[in-house]
Amino acid sequence: MPPHLVSAFSRIGEENAFAVLARATDLARQGKDIINLGIGQPDFPTPAHIVEAAIKALREGHHGYTPATGILPLREAVAADVGKRTGVSVSPDEVIVVPGGKVTMFMAIMMFGEPGAEILYPDPGFPIYRSMIEFTGATPIPVPIREENGFAFSAAETLSLITPRTRLLILNSPANPTGGVTPKAEIDALVKGLDAHPDVAILSDEIYSQMSYDGLEHVSLLTYPSIRDRLILLDGWSKTYAMTGWRMGFSIWPKDSSGRSPWGDAARKLAVNSYSCVNASAQWAGLAALTGPQDEVHAMVAEFDRRRRIVVEGLNQLPGVSSVTPKGAFYAFPNIRKTGWKAKPLASALLEQAGVATIGGPDFGVHGEGYIRLSYANSAENIRKALGRMGEFLSANPGNHA
Repeated sequence: MPPHLVSAFSRIGEENAFAVLARATDLARQGKDIINLGIGQPDFPTPAHIVEAAIKALREGHHGYTPATGILPLREAVAADVGKRTGVSVSPDEVIVVPGGKVTMFMAIMMFGEPGAEILYPDPGFPIYRSMIEFTGATPIPVPIREENGFAFSAAETLSLITPRTRLLILNSPANPTGGVTPKAEIDALVKGLDAHPDVAILSDEIYSQMSYDGLEHVSLLTYPSIRDRLILLDGWSKTYAMTGWRMGFSIWPKDSSGRSPWGDAARKLAVNSYSCVNASAQWAGLAALTGPQDEVHAMVAEFDRRRRIVVEGLNQLPGVSSVTPKGAFYAFPNIRKTGWKAKPLASALLEQAGVATIGGPDFGVHGEGYIRLSYANSAENIRKALGRMGEFLSANPGNHA
C-alpha cells in the first residue's frame, strides 16, 4: 500500500468554477451549444502592446531566472501605479510579484493559520479563502455578506466576530462572487473598530480594484495609515488587463517601525522555496501593461458596465429570480429562492439541460444557498441568449426541486 498523504490534504477544497468549465468544455466537445457564464475571466484578448512586450522580451533574451520578488522595473512600476491610484507612497521594496492572486492568499493564510487560530473571511466569497484556512488547521470564521446590505460587508458584524484567537481578517471589495462594493463609510467604521484589535492582520483582496460602476470610487485599505503596518494588499493584472492565463499578480507587504518587512521577507522565502520566480517574459508584459496606454482597460470596463445593465434587467424578468445591481467586478449574484430550486441543482440543470453554465451559490460558502453566480464577462449577445434559455427552463420546470 502506498504511503498516506498528510491529513491536511483531506481538508483542502477546490474552486468549482474550474469543474464547471471542464464540464461545459466537455459538453461543447460533444456538439452541444453551451454559453459559459460560469468562469470569471474577461472574454477580451490581452491588449496587443502587452503581448508584443512579452515577445520582445523573449527575443531580447529574457529567458532566465529573475529575483524572487520580481524584476526591479516592474516593482517600481507597481509602486508608481498604486501610488497614482491611491495617493499612498509605496516603495518597490514592499512589492512582490507573484504568479497570480491566489499566491498572495496562500502566503498570507499560511503565515497566520495554524490549529487554534481563527481567520475571518467573506462568505459568500472566493472559495480558496476557506480552503486554505482549513488546510492550515485554523478555524474558518465566515463573515456574512448579505443581500440586504447590497452585498457589502457590515463593519459592526465583522468586528463582532473577532476574538482573542483571531489572527487574520480577509476583506474583498469589489467582491467575487457578489459584485458588491463596500462604501467608504462602512470601511471607515471597520478601520476605526480595528484599533481595538491591534494583533489582527488584514489581507485586502483588491483584484477588482479598477472595476466599479455608477461613479463609485474604489477605496483601498492602503489609504488608512492606522492599519498600514499590518495590511497585506492583493492585486494583479488578471482581471484589469485580461491576463488571466499569464499568471501575474502582485502583493504589497507592510514594513515595521525599523523599515524592515518581516512578513514580506517570509513571503519571499516562500517564493524561493516553491516557484523561484515569475515567468520572466510575463513580467515585461506586466510592465508594458502598467506603463502603456490604458484605453483598452477603460473600454473593457465600459463594456462590462453595459453588460451589467443587460444581465440585471434580464434576471429580474425571470420567474422566481431577483437581482440587486452589482456595483463592481463582473458578476451578478441573483436570488433564486422563489424558483423552488436549490442553488447547486439549478446550476447543474441549467448547464445540462439549458446549455448555460453558472455557479451555485454554496460553492462560495455556507451563506451562498439561494443564489447562483453569473459572470457577465461574455458578449451581450450571448448574455441575452443565455437569459432567454434560463427563462424558458424556469417556466417549464417550476416547483420544489430540493
